[in-house]
Amino acid sequence: MVYGDGAILEMTIWRLPAQVPPSQHFLKYSLFYGLPGERLVLYDNERGKGDHRHYGLREEKYHFVSVERLMSDFKSDVEKVRGEPI
Repeated sequence: MVYGDGAILEMTIWRLPAQVPPSQHFLKYSLFYGLPGERLVLYDNERGKGDHRHYGLREEKYHFVSVERLMSDFKSDVEKVRGEPI
């Protein structure tokens, strides 16, 4: 989705045949919100790093519970950054 102000929201979730260590589930995901060339919110998991989120300049571990919770947490962060519901 591209917003009128140029912001981009992109969500991708894949089911994999094997876990992406150290994640304990069979999903690979990337939930992105930002402006061209500027990441504002990103939830992702990658080999060696596991589940984590980027919020502004911070990067921190993320405790994955379910896809529904992942989407809810991401949506909440995006709404905080945008200052409005998405």
